[in-house]
Amino acid sequence: MRTAPQQPTPLPDSPRIDGARLWQSLMALAAIGATPKGGVRRIALTDEDRAGRDQVVRWFRDAGLEVRVDEVGNVFGRRAGTDPAARAVATGSHIDTQPSGGKFDGNFGVLAGLEVVRTLNDHGLATRAPIEVVFWTNEEGTRFTPVMMGSGAFAGVFEVPRIHAERDGAGLSVGDELRRIGYLGPQPCGQVPGGMYAAYLEAHIEQGPVLEDQGLPIGVVRGALGQQWYDVTVTGMDAHAGPTPMALRRDALLAAARMVELVNRIALQEAPDGRGTVGHLQVLPNSRNVVPGEVRFSVDFRHLAQAGLDRMDQAMRTGFAALAEAAGVQVAVQQVVSFDPCVFDAACVDGVRAAAQSLGLPHMDIVSGAGHDAVYLARVAPTAMIFVPCKDGISHNEIEDALPAHITAGGDVLLRTMLALAM
Repeated sequence: MRTAPQQPTPLPDSPRIDGARLWQSLMALAAIGATPKGGVRRIALTDEDRAGRDQVVRWFRDAGLEVRVDEVGNVFGRRAGTDPAARAVATGSHIDTQPSGGKFDGNFGVLAGLEVVRTLNDHGLATRAPIEVVFWTNEEGTRFTPVMMGSGAFAGVFEVPRIHAERDGAGLSVGDELRRIGYLGPQPCGQVPGGMYAAYLEAHIEQGPVLEDQGLPIGVVRGALGQQWYDVTVTGMDAHAGPTPMALRRDALLAAARMVELVNRIALQEAPDGRGTVGHLQVLPNSRNVVPGEVRFSVDFRHLAQAGLDRMDQAMRTGFAALAEAAGVQVAVQQVVSFDPCVFDAACVDGVRAAAQSLGLPHMDIVSGAGHDAVYLARVAPTAMIFVPCKDGISHNEIEDALPAHITAGGDVLLRTMLALAM
C-alpha cells in the first residue's frame, strides 16, 4: 500500500546542480543513435539501446551507485542513505526513443537524476534515505507493446511472462532481446531493497506548448489526463453527386463533419482539463462525384477527472445520435482504449512547488496530456513530476529542443525536492 512521504521542508542552503555537466551528458547520450537531422533513434532493446544503456550504467557506477537490473530490463542505481530502515527516494524516466526522436524526451529525467547524485557527491552530502535513479524499459512502445512496459511491469500492471512473450514485427520476443543485449536481469520485478519507494519524482520536458507560451521555466505537474479512445462509423447512402437533390441525400460525411465539430465543442466546455481530438478520418467511397455513404473516424477524449471523461462520453453519444437522426444516417460508437486519470500525490506536488518557490523560479500548475512512467509509479508510490519547456512544444521529433537554462532549472528543482524528502 502507498504511504504518503513526510511533508517536504524548504532547504534554502541546498546546492545547485552543475547545469553545464548535465547538458554535456545529454549531448553525449544523444550521440548514441544520432540521426542526420539532429535527433536520436534508439529504439528499445536494439543495439543502439544497448549502447545507451551501457553508457548510462558506466556513469552510474562512476558516480558510486550500486547498479541492479530487473527481469524486464529496468535499471536501478542506488546511493546509500544513513538510515538503514529508510525507504529510498527515487527519480528517473527512460532512454529509449521514437524512430525519429529527440535528445530530451525521457533522457532528461534520467540524467537529471544522475546529476542530483553527482551534485551530492561534489558537496559531500549524505542523505538519511537512499537515493535511487532508474531508467525504465520500453517506455515509448515503438517496437514492442504495451507502452510504458517496464514501469507497468514494476507496478504490477503487466505480468512478467506476458512481457517476455511480446514480439516485434520481425517475430523477436522481449525476453530473447533482453538476453541478447545483456539486460535480462536477476532482480525480481517490482521489488525494492528496504521496501517500496517513499517517493518517486520524474523530471521531463513538457512535450506541449503551455510553459513556453506562458514564459515559465517550471511546470508543477498535478497529474496526467485520463484517456478514452473511440472508433466511430457513420453510415448513409452512396449517391451520384449530380442527380441526387440536396434534400434527399443521406450524406455520411456531412453528418461526420458536424460530429467532428461537436467533439471540439465538448472539449472546450471541459476547459482547462478537457481535450477532444479527431485525428483519423476515412471517407468511402472517396470519389469526387459520389455523395459519401460511409465515414469512419477516431475520437480521443482526455480529462484529469473520470467524471469529466464520463460527461464527455455522454455528451458525445447523445449529440452524435441527434446529428445522425437529423441527417438521415446511422452512427455506431465503439470505445477501444481507456486509461484512468492519474492525480499525483499532494505532498509530493507541494514539494515540487515549494522547491520552485524557494529557488525563485516562476512556475505554474499543469497537467500532463501524455502518458509517462510516473503514471504507473503513482499506483505504488507517492509520485510527482517536474516539467520544463520544449521549443515550440515539439517532441517525438528530431527537432525537439530545450534551453540549457530550463534544463538547469528543472534539475535544480529536482535536487531540492529530493533533498527535502530524503534528508
